[in-house]
Amino acid sequence: MKKFTKLALVSSLAVSANAMAMQAMDDASLGATTGQDGINIGIGISKISIDKLYVHDNDGLSATAKNTVTGTSVTGVVAGVPTFAANAVVSDTAIAGGTGTAGAIVIKGNGVSKIVGGVETNLVKDKALVITANNSALLASHNLADLQIDSDAGTGTNGAFINIAAQVSGLTINIGEIGVTASNAVPTTGATSIRRGGKDDAGTGQNYNAILSGLTVKTGQMAANVQLGAAPQGAMIKLETVMKGGLEITDLGILDNSTKAGLGDGTSAANRAAGEIFIESIKVADANSTDLAIKQNISVVGKDDTSNGYIRMVSTSGPIDTYVKGIHLGSKTAGSIGDVEVQGLQTYSTTGALGSIITISGR
Repeated sequence: MKKFTKLALVSSLAVSANAMAMQAMDDASLGATTGQDGINIGIGISKISIDKLYVHDNDGLSATAKNTVTGTSVTGVVAGVPTFAANAVVSDTAIAGGTGTAGAIVIKGNGVSKIVGGVETNLVKDKALVITANNSALLASHNLADLQIDSDAGTGTNGAFINIAAQVSGLTINIGEIGVTASNAVPTTGATSIRRGGKDDAGTGQNYNAILSGLTVKTGQMAANVQLGAAPQGAMIKLETVMKGGLEITDLGILDNSTKAGLGDGTSAANRAAGEIFIESIKVADANSTDLAIKQNISVVGKDDTSNGYIRMVSTSGPIDTYVKGIHLGSKTAGSIGDVEVQGLQTYSTTGALGSIITISGR
């Protein structure tokens, strides 16, 4: 769940370079008013929207792809950290359906009209993503984000770094329908646009299946510290903050298109809609609290002899409570099976420490 907080923070920082409503102070002005050199930036944006978002997998899934599980065993402990050795393959199953043809994850508007008082209220009817401020959790400045930037000589050889302290208002992140489609060809030299897109639009040889019907994420205020160059804090991005009001996800629909093709029981699927698991609300907070503490280091690890590099996220947060309200099986209009509550969920990394270690890499 805490990945959503990082996405919200990265989204707000990413737009800063193109923000037309930024208020910046140079070193001289800042020094005169605060007695400290540096740069302050206030990002005064009321809304960010994206029409469509594609993530293209250019070689698709290989026709010979396998799901391989290899057994491991602990061979010893070094400085309190277990070491592992690979054993024999315990499962090596072919994956059905691969063609090796480019496909894409696509986020787009869900096309659902919601009229309240004669006004369209669904922000993602025609948009993939709409981010607005959560008015119940604004910074004192009422900016979307405030940044303080300082350059420091650091210590030792190549110790210089830039420090960016960021505070972000609570956000309301509206995400449209998420699906998978066949990718279009990469634009060639002489093309009139850099747009590639996919075959998710009707009338263009449509090849599209929805996976999520959409969701809304609400966050509280957050703070992060970014260090570029040397990173004496131990990571490029350090999140050590408390999200006031916790994290909430609403209107989450998970779709299953496989049943539209039939169930193999002789029943007709001609008029069957995709099956859906619909969840009205998911609230996440620290155990026995309404707020959510976030303690995480995010690093970009470079290439070495065994890897081409990856993103590493180390979390040391404590136990959390989760309340899931209104679970509907089959469709969002089906009767709810009730609510589910999980108290004191705690993860442990492979080192045995509280939290988790997550790596993300290409192939």
